[in-house]
Amino acid sequence: MSIVTATYRVYDPKKDLHKKAESIALGLTIGSWTHLPTLEKKQLEKHKGEVVEVVEEKASDEATRVFGEERTTGLIKIAYPQANFSADIPAILTTIFGKLSLDGEIKLVDVDFEPTLEAAFPGPQVGIESIRSHLSVYDRPLVMSIFKGMIGKDLSEFKQQLLDQLIGGVDIVKDDEILFDNPLTPFTDRVKTGADVLTKVYEQTGERKLYAVNLTGRTFELKEKAKHAVELGASALLFNVFAYGLDVLQALAEDPEINVPIMAHPAVSGALTASPYYGISNKVLLGKLLRLAGADLVLFPSPYGSVAMEKSETLDIADALREKRSINTAFPVPSAGIHPGLTPWLIEDFGIDSVINAGGGIHGHPGGAKAGAKAFRDAVSGVLASKTLAEAAAESPELATALELWGSPK
Repeated sequence: MSIVTATYRVYDPKKDLHKKAESIALGLTIGSWTHLPTLEKKQLEKHKGEVVEVVEEKASDEATRVFGEERTTGLIKIAYPQANFSADIPAILTTIFGKLSLDGEIKLVDVDFEPTLEAAFPGPQVGIESIRSHLSVYDRPLVMSIFKGMIGKDLSEFKQQLLDQLIGGVDIVKDDEILFDNPLTPFTDRVKTGADVLTKVYEQTGERKLYAVNLTGRTFELKEKAKHAVELGASALLFNVFAYGLDVLQALAEDPEINVPIMAHPAVSGALTASPYYGISNKVLLGKLLRLAGADLVLFPSPYGSVAMEKSETLDIADALREKRSINTAFPVPSAGIHPGLTPWLIEDFGIDSVINAGGGIHGHPGGAKAGAKAFRDAVSGVLASKTLAEAAAESPELATALELWGSPK
């Protein structure tokens, strides 16, 4: 029988982690056990949650301050039998963290799926290897940029921004996640214009590129809208998955007619992950579950910028997206506050199989977006050639200007 194993961090005022663990295991499955008749126990045994492990942790001063008293802190691991739920993410989340999330003093920090259950999910339908194959880029991180200030601008501005970023050398350009369907840059016009620009860039440079158009609108219209976009030449989709739900992402990913990479944006996820004392860990939400549901690229806050996430959390997300599983791997895309001077850190921390994503770090270049994109490509090439950024900048005026503006890590 297949199971899902969930790990929680708890802060128990009653100071009895084993009793807490048993109450969770029973409360989220059969409700009670001790006083059941023998026959009923036999009937319900395959539905009973099982405590796998209880590990007490050292109490932290910060937790004591938050709760106003010392709590017994620890990790509780519980196995849930698949006999209790259907093979879909909403059912699984409701089982392992539904009413338990209302406790307000417990965090879901990890979840593991047995291979037979994992096989029921699409996972990334394109994934790292196929994206690299399409772009013919195998030996470096990809470089991505973001449209900036497109609200209130028309298609001519859209076309010029896209062209400048791609000609400068980025591999992928994505819409701003807050750019929705609008009269100045309608969705279908962006798709068609983007496809035309990508063709022209290929003819000029010989490099394949991707443009991720923001897929938005009413939930029940999304699949047909995405299919139509692919028919019109869309090469990738950006999706604000947590405004819609993981199951919506899965529905898009598993449709064979939507055969382009899907880029998951983390907007709204902070409402679920930000607290260390309750909610869901970023590793689970932005890593394991997004990959399971079918994201090919996953954006998350980098550990360096103004919206920084703890470095350990970002590395956990990246590991969850790329660890060897039965489903395809997905690109981690650390974002926010990225500029060329951070390239050595990005490559050291996230490796080759990652995407370097910048907005202001490209558009804010004094030479414009084209020069900003070239600065990143030159920084990546220099770092991979074991050069210092200063050495790489000596051969790249664009990178030299970027380093003068933003600096570089010590």
